[in-house]
Amino acid sequence: MAKYVYQFKEGNASMRNLLGGKGANLAEMTGLGLPVPRGFTVTTEACTRYYTDGKTIAKEIEQEIYAMLEKTEKEVGKKFGDAGNPFLVSVRSGARASMPGMMDTILNLGLNDAVVEGLTKLTNNPRFAYDSYRRFIQMFSDVVMEVEKPKFEKILDAVKQENHAKFDTDLTADNLKEVVKRFKELYKKEKGAEFPQDPKVQLMESIKAVFRSWDNPRANVYRRLNDIPGDWGTAVNVQEMVYGNMGDDSGTGVAFTRNPSTGEKKLYGEFLMNAQGEDVVAGIRTPQTIDQMKQINPQAYDQFVKIADTLEKHYRDMQDMEFTIEKGKLFMLQTRNGKRTAAAALKVAVDLVAEGMATKAEAVMKVEPKQLDALLHPGFEPKALKAAVPIAKGLPASPGAATGKIYFMAEEAVNAVKNGEKKVVLVRLETSPEDIEGMHVSQGILTGRGGMTSHAAVVARGMGTCCVAGCSEVKINDEEKYFIDKNGKKYVEGDWISLDGSTGNVYGSQLPTVETEMTGDFAKLMGWADELRTLKVRANADTPKDAATAMKFGAEGIGLCRTEHMFFEPDRIPAMREMIVARTEEQRRKALEKLLPMQRSDFEGLFTEMKGNPVTIRFLDPPLHEFLPQEEEDIKALAKEMGLKYEELKGIIADLHEFNPMMGHRGCRLSVTYPEIAEMQTRAVIEAAINVNKKG
Repeated sequence: MAKYVYQFKEGNASMRNLLGGKGANLAEMTGLGLPVPRGFTVTTEACTRYYTDGKTIAKEIEQEIYAMLEKTEKEVGKKFGDAGNPFLVSVRSGARASMPGMMDTILNLGLNDAVVEGLTKLTNNPRFAYDSYRRFIQMFSDVVMEVEKPKFEKILDAVKQENHAKFDTDLTADNLKEVVKRFKELYKKEKGAEFPQDPKVQLMESIKAVFRSWDNPRANVYRRLNDIPGDWGTAVNVQEMVYGNMGDDSGTGVAFTRNPSTGEKKLYGEFLMNAQGEDVVAGIRTPQTIDQMKQINPQAYDQFVKIADTLEKHYRDMQDMEFTIEKGKLFMLQTRNGKRTAAAALKVAVDLVAEGMATKAEAVMKVEPKQLDALLHPGFEPKALKAAVPIAKGLPASPGAATGKIYFMAEEAVNAVKNGEKKVVLVRLETSPEDIEGMHVSQGILTGRGGMTSHAAVVARGMGTCCVAGCSEVKINDEEKYFIDKNGKKYVEGDWISLDGSTGNVYGSQLPTVETEMTGDFAKLMGWADELRTLKVRANADTPKDAATAMKFGAEGIGLCRTEHMFFEPDRIPAMREMIVARTEEQRRKALEKLLPMQRSDFEGLFTEMKGNPVTIRFLDPPLHEFLPQEEEDIKALAKEMGLKYEELKGIIADLHEFNPMMGHRGCRLSVTYPEIAEMQTRAVIEAAINVNKKG
């Protein structure tokens, strides 16, 4: 009989496909003896089965979940739904591939009207109990029952305003009781029923919601962008709750064993005291840096430093960790290989080899091809950057240079790009997973709230997109589509700004960019790739400039030179058009004589740059009507220029038009119909080769 549920102590890191990345890593950390809250994983196979069974959880899987829950209760010494000694859990998704912010999480599950009172007595901390309950009601309603999150935030903001509270932490226990009361009223109004009080119903509905979230729009977009198959499914991790919101000796945080922006070998992260996990990631309050934890709780800090070192050495890679401190005691909630920028990926890979933690082959495999591509993107032109004055400064969340027109809504950024806008910067108070497509099309992202581990920062780093986060120096109004800088200047949709993701600087104008150089760690890693590879690499290049760039980056020849691209230059198009409209071979040869020296010069430039390396040339084969105008006014102008009647030229264009060029003059067919074109190009290739050889 298939097993669908595993306790953390039953699994290990090699079971990633079955337990998901998060479940496998929790199991591995448990096996290493680290302080991991106890729990169990419902497998990815249970998710696949959920979809096969028409989006229902089979009875035997349900029974297996309840049996494992009972087993975990005994280990923890607490009981699910027992007001006197309540066992509360978190329910988190965990696919085999990391998908930050794409899937939904529920904390404090198991709370109800009776249990919250029991928790108050047990902890002698009513503020903590009701803070946990209001969080659970909001998360469960949003994630499981699809009651929109902003409706709850509106209630919370209203209670804060009524009580002159700046932060959530300023609310008293009585204030939070009022929040809970209003949250439950909203739930009843939206769903026509009371908020569910049976913890087992809460659990099963939450597991179903995680399975459903595998197929939600933002998860589908993320999978499409990152080539993650749709049939993998997600696992669900049910884990004993530990609390960072029990007072000023409790907290929660996210940290990396190395800097995910630069790759520097130094603990990098943020934490918030008296908070739960989503407060750090959502960017609702601005967190403190991990270094400051040393002053606040030196014992927990020292333990965390040791655990971070243990995990990095164990996984032999940079780790992204989540932790909670409950009443001074440290718990590890997650570890995974950390997402990093392209520059950081190179530095980490090269440093791991120097530290003896990875071989050259392993280091090369740690850098994704997309990241190398990101390194070839331009930065700001140094002179222009020096002269520019920042209008604001935020957190340098993801390095790089971005310049573009401002858009305040993800959907509008997507539409702008569809309508031909080349450079877009998405400006948001804070991003959410729903903004993923807008983030993908943007050159840069600017947020008014959130830290270095906020949603915007993590996703931007993963995409290789420049991001400045937590920029409180600009006042952003998403709804009315404007922001005001620190000097009082107003910027509206369509205005140009530039972002420096390495410094956090924001500039109020369009700054020019420059190409990058292959030096340092990049050159070293590519040198290792050259040592290890068996395939030869050639480039697509149609101009001497493209060929020079290809050679600079190590190409060993040109695999494809498309000659049709050479004829669209303004000084060539008239001769090209003269050749196309020619009615006789003699007229065509006359026009080709004009094109010959231009074509020969192109090939000489290519051959010179390639320094004896092979060049594969594709002779002209596009639909010829593409070289001719299509609009009436343009046809009239060209007819006049070429001494033809308008009707005559229009007829030639109509004759040449190909509905499906693949069935027309593609490949060798153009040369069969007009052999003189291939003759001219062959002559240009041979003469260019002879001339370049003569020059040596």
